[in-house]
Amino acid sequence: MPDRAALVTGASSGIGLAIAHMLGAEGYGLTVAARRPEKLTAAADELRAAGYEVEEVAANLAEEPDIQRVVARHRDRFGRLDVLVNSAGVGIGAPVGEIQARRVDMQLDVNLRAMVLFYRECTAMLREAGAEHRSALVVNLSSISGKSGQPWLSVYSATKAAVIGFTQAMNKELNADGVKSVALAPGFVDTPMTDFVKESVPPEEMIQTSDVAAAVRFVLHTSPACVIPEIVFQRPGESI
Repeated sequence: MPDRAALVTGASSGIGLAIAHMLGAEGYGLTVAARRPEKLTAAADELRAAGYEVEEVAANLAEEPDIQRVVARHRDRFGRLDVLVNSAGVGIGAPVGEIQARRVDMQLDVNLRAMVLFYRECTAMLREAGAEHRSALVVNLSSISGKSGQPWLSVYSATKAAVIGFTQAMNKELNADGVKSVALAPGFVDTPMTDFVKESVPPEEMIQTSDVAAAVRFVLHTSPACVIPEIVFQRPGESI
């Protein structure tokens, strides 16, 4: 059984999978969660082939019972939680006059509500880890659009701004218990989620998932006296 364990949502591809690989290389047992079972199994098999101990849980993170099931499976497998990564997210663009309520609800549920519920379900384990080594960590995926709201992505931008605000609140609430939180706010990252813009922004000119994973590794290795509440990733020449 690994000495430390992590739970990563949105782990079937992109940033979540890159962070899971980094955590596995750092010696963490992994619970990985995502909505599509076939994609998640392929990702979990990739992680196992790299030599990591992996529990996979397919789940719809818009549903509270599924979130509770993911956390219960993690607890049953590893008995502890040192790192929680809230990477699952969805972005649906539309001009404001054409926004559909069900798509608003989906983005609120996955991007914001799920993160809040994962904190609620995981706080006891995170506090236990914090009491042990003073460096339990929660990583929350925001976006550069959470720093500067974008047209067409207005709802997505609002949810990602809320991620930053909730991360700030959690640092004020949980730092004394040895639990740190960091919000990651990247610009375009070369993942399937940015396929819509790759005709105008080539993938090789985008931020790489390895850049984001390297930043999380850096945060992991900071001392208990150091909290990094937010990291913004920009492409050269960009500004917020």
